[in-house]
Amino acid sequence: MENQNEFSSIRIGLASPEKIRAWSYGEVTKPETINYRTLKPEKDGLYCEKIFGPTKDWECHCGKYKRIRYKGKVCERCGVEITRSKVRRERMGHIELAAPVSHIWYFKGIPSRLGLVLDISPRYLEKVLYFALYIVTDPGDTPLEKMQILNEKEYDDMRERYEDDFEAGMGAEAIKKLLQDIDVFQLRDELNAELENATGQKRVRLLKRLDVVDAFCKSGNKLEWMILDVIPVIPPDIRPMVQLDGGRFATSDLNDLYRRVINRNNRLKRLLELGAPDIIVRNEKRMLQEAVDALIDNGRRGRPVTGPSNRPLKSLSDMLKGKQGRFRQNLLGKRVDYSGRSVIVVGPELKMHQCGLPKEMAIELFKPFVMKRLVATGAASNIKSARKKVERAQDPAVWDALEVVIKDHPVMLNRAPTLHRLGIQAFEPVLVEGRAIKLHPLACTAFNADFDGDQMAVHVPLSAEAQAEARLLMLAANNLLKPSDGKPVTVPTQDMVIGSYYLTMIKEGEPGQPRFFEDEQRTKEISFEDVKAKTGGKYTDSQLLCADKDEALVSDYSIYKSYKIYRDKDEAMMAYQEGSLGMHSPAEIRMTKEGENGVESAVITTTIGRVIFNNPIPQDLGFVDRKKPENEFKLEIDFVVKKGELGKIVDKLISVHGVAVASVALDAVKAQGYKYSTVSGTTVAVCDALIPDAKKDFLDEAEKKVDEITLNYNYGLITNDERSAAVIRAWEDCTNKVTNELTSNFDGTHNPIHMMVDSGARGSTAQLRQLAGMRGLIANTAGKTIEIPIRANYREGLNILEYFISSRGARKGLADTALRTADSGYLTRRLVDVSQDVIIRDEDCGCKEGIVVKAIMDGNRELESLSERLVGRFPLHEVTDPNTGEVLASPDEMISKDAADKIVAAGITEVKIRSLITCKSRHGVCRKCYGSNLAFNEPVQVGEAVGIIAAQSIGEPGTQLTMRTFHTGGIAGGEDITQGLPRVEELFEARKPKQYAILSEIDGTVRFEEVKKAQHIVVTNDETLEEKKYLVPYGFRIREEITEGTHVVKGQELTYGSKNPNDILAILGEEAVYNYLIQEVQFAYRTQGVDINDKHIEVIVRQMLKKCMVDDAGDTDLVSGTMVDVAAVEEANDIIDARIAAGETQLKKAMRTPLLMGITKASLATDSFLSAASFQETTRVLTDAAIKGKVDPLIGLKENVIIGKLVPAGTGMDVFRDVDVIPSYLSADGKEEILNLEQLQKLLTNSASE
Repeated sequence: MENQNEFSSIRIGLASPEKIRAWSYGEVTKPETINYRTLKPEKDGLYCEKIFGPTKDWECHCGKYKRIRYKGKVCERCGVEITRSKVRRERMGHIELAAPVSHIWYFKGIPSRLGLVLDISPRYLEKVLYFALYIVTDPGDTPLEKMQILNEKEYDDMRERYEDDFEAGMGAEAIKKLLQDIDVFQLRDELNAELENATGQKRVRLLKRLDVVDAFCKSGNKLEWMILDVIPVIPPDIRPMVQLDGGRFATSDLNDLYRRVINRNNRLKRLLELGAPDIIVRNEKRMLQEAVDALIDNGRRGRPVTGPSNRPLKSLSDMLKGKQGRFRQNLLGKRVDYSGRSVIVVGPELKMHQCGLPKEMAIELFKPFVMKRLVATGAASNIKSARKKVERAQDPAVWDALEVVIKDHPVMLNRAPTLHRLGIQAFEPVLVEGRAIKLHPLACTAFNADFDGDQMAVHVPLSAEAQAEARLLMLAANNLLKPSDGKPVTVPTQDMVIGSYYLTMIKEGEPGQPRFFEDEQRTKEISFEDVKAKTGGKYTDSQLLCADKDEALVSDYSIYKSYKIYRDKDEAMMAYQEGSLGMHSPAEIRMTKEGENGVESAVITTTIGRVIFNNPIPQDLGFVDRKKPENEFKLEIDFVVKKGELGKIVDKLISVHGVAVASVALDAVKAQGYKYSTVSGTTVAVCDALIPDAKKDFLDEAEKKVDEITLNYNYGLITNDERSAAVIRAWEDCTNKVTNELTSNFDGTHNPIHMMVDSGARGSTAQLRQLAGMRGLIANTAGKTIEIPIRANYREGLNILEYFISSRGARKGLADTALRTADSGYLTRRLVDVSQDVIIRDEDCGCKEGIVVKAIMDGNRELESLSERLVGRFPLHEVTDPNTGEVLASPDEMISKDAADKIVAAGITEVKIRSLITCKSRHGVCRKCYGSNLAFNEPVQVGEAVGIIAAQSIGEPGTQLTMRTFHTGGIAGGEDITQGLPRVEELFEARKPKQYAILSEIDGTVRFEEVKKAQHIVVTNDETLEEKKYLVPYGFRIREEITEGTHVVKGQELTYGSKNPNDILAILGEEAVYNYLIQEVQFAYRTQGVDINDKHIEVIVRQMLKKCMVDDAGDTDLVSGTMVDVAAVEEANDIIDARIAAGETQLKKAMRTPLLMGITKASLATDSFLSAASFQETTRVLTDAAIKGKVDPLIGLKENVIIGKLVPAGTGMDVFRDVDVIPSYLSADGKEEILNLEQLQKLLTNSASE
């Protein structure tokens, strides 16, 4: 028997009546469901056992046959087949309709497919179908025309005049007859002929009609199948009925809808048999049509059918649609077994690869494994007793078995919302008491978890393959880098930062600190205060103590220093423990190490804290240049460690020593960070918020300025807008002065609040300003700055007015956050959908094109450096140093960080690299065009789902972007620029910006014209004399540099505003639009401090530029005026090229125009109807796909998840699935031998007997 799951594509089409009857196991003729006394299904009803199968396994309705031995027998009494009850999930029935009805999807969808085929407006079509108007089906010899619409009066007149010479009808029967009369192939030829000289709206309508007709020609569907003669009834277990406590029943809405159809159908049959008057029959037919409409798509036409509590019933379409529909709720995400969830608590004692799992949860999750173990060890005689033991959990053997089972079995932890792939990682479980999951503190950043009551879910990978993947690919200790920008994600935070900062800082006033002398013989000692006075405050306390400034002190001030000196690290440690040497006092310590010439040593100046900090850290990370002999013994980390420095240390650890060493070092840094943050005893008191003394003077000065400005306004010297701007500027200056004073106030002190902010452990300068400076100006809800500043800070306390002004800001913050989360989530969903089928499929596509990259600038500020854009990419050609001719990068090697730095150092400002935009791979992209996998810092592997990674990398930081749609630039009355999340969305949806810039389409000279009070810009090309005229809409401002007679170039902006990407594409081409999109998206993210690698944006832009319009099909098989994949046009042209080369020289190639589609539109335009239907507009996508008889090639990830196959990415790719395992064996002499099956069996039996 062939495997049912072995198929490579899936097709959807219209079902013919014959097909529906073939699916069915019998006709449903009664509206009854179950008998309310016996609770058994009624015969021939919606739950009939004869049609759908038995309700109990191996038991017929009347009870004559019970047990499995009668399998396959059909009971003679009740007609039920003896089989499993689960067939009630798959067997369908049908209802034979007494009159044909139309399928609402094809008549009411937009555009109306029935309307297009028959060329009738949907308005009239509806009236015909619902028995309000007649339509002529056969005019005979009368002057009537076929498909002419007649009302009741006209019909009666015609009948009187021509009697039975013509045929006209109403309802779906008449439409069906018309559809049967149409020959689709003939119609297609007629439409094509008409198209040749049609223009304007008529042409558009013809193209739409041709599209539908062509679909019927190609798919083999018949037109009349859009009209239903028979309706399928879905299996009863999919529309269940359950008994509630009070003896009442809860039933699926579908049963009600089917019941209405059956009732009306039976009534219509009876009326037809009785030969009832036409008007009554007509009314009944209309009601049947409405009942079928409601069953298929309730509420699409007219008022929806409602249930008992006025709630619209859920029809078949509603079952598929939306977040709760079949696609998104059950097919794309399922509930899984072997999972649990609990609150998380911090586990500082855990290693990087471990998590704490509560015993209670572990025993439940690993139950089958434990039971197997108990039986295997003989602790239980059979599975049943093993289960009892596990459930009682009294026997110590159970816990021993659990320990063994859990030992090498990773579990996966997940925290919702899973915004990127680091939101689900694997850990080795460690059994813990209590009921909370313990999480490693360094894993928090990746999960975005904190311990204020967050919950996490645990999943157990069951199969050996799943366990191997979890351990090798998903283990937390292997995932130290972020896939979005390749930076470490496991950087120590908070307490760990304070601990490291405390260890490495230098502080005055501790025992054993250096002494200062006025003479070289060191006899005249002077105090530290005197030294400060002598140097005139030029250096901070720590700089005076540090060894770096020793030479300067001697040469400039003749101050000499002497340090305590220690024989080795241990002696210094002893001195610290005894209290004679402070942790932060610099001292001279002799360092020793094993060298080539035996033990070597040298004395270095450092603090004992830094020695402790360096203990777990490898001493070859590259912070110190070890090539210089004087640096040989220097500590690797000999500076104050703040959060940024910790990031660099982790980065170097991973790049120099790899993940394994880095995880161990990180655990050590974590442990000592916690230890010494406790030792430091950092606390916060109100008096630590030091208010600068100069604050009052600054405030008075600002008051004076504001009074002056108001006076000028009262004298009429300035306008109100100017006054407002000047007042705001005055207060902003004041706030900045206070802030600057505040930071210098804290400098060099070891104030705990300052330590926290300075180290980057918690808080920011902005928060410090609110605590001890002044809160400053606040914006109102509309985003306009209020002129009254908040002069106080939180230490002084706010007065009532200030309190009220500031509270609106707090409220706006909360509202914004909620909106932003939803918007960001929706953006991520669209991004995932558009890029889900981008997978690395080839080694090298061999394309000869690339794109030029240079640093991205914002004015004079560098947003993204050239080096950042080059690292991890392949150059298109060799890059050589223009001065020396040395090869800096070759096309076969990925550009490393060092190579990129060399390229920049050589003065090269732009490089042409391989890019996803130009990649020629048909499905997906190739390794060379993509470059490095940022999560592992090495070339990407075939099978990597780079599309999903790109979508997650762009979507995950989306919540951090502001929602502030408009932000006025520095100029008064400046332009409004959309920013933050709305800007990113505007770019990816390729929308026309609200305030767009008008671009010149040609090179030429500018002049202005006034036509009917409207200003126009006219650009004239001096050579060709071509002229382009642009109307400047009301409210648009012409750029200052554009004046009468200015020379402009093609694509230059004439007015202020954002450029419309579609204009750029039309005027300057694909590379320009690609560069623009990358620059703008990077601008939106980087101004908010979020780093994303270019290649992620490239993946999305590639998908936006995937389609093109065929202008002229030439001699290819394509159709002019249709939208197709760029790759399809290129393939077709390649075939023509080959034929031209073979001698058919007169052939023409297809011409195309590139299209830029927004991500929503691009997602719906995918080849896969399953993917599109599960994204948005489910009914429209399925309607279209069915008419076209579309075939889903199952290339992307989503469609494979929907039908339950392995995703074709990573280990699920066919390349990796069809691997044959060849057992090899190391023989006694150490050679590897390949064994055949017999040898293998022999070997195994020998080793087993031994």
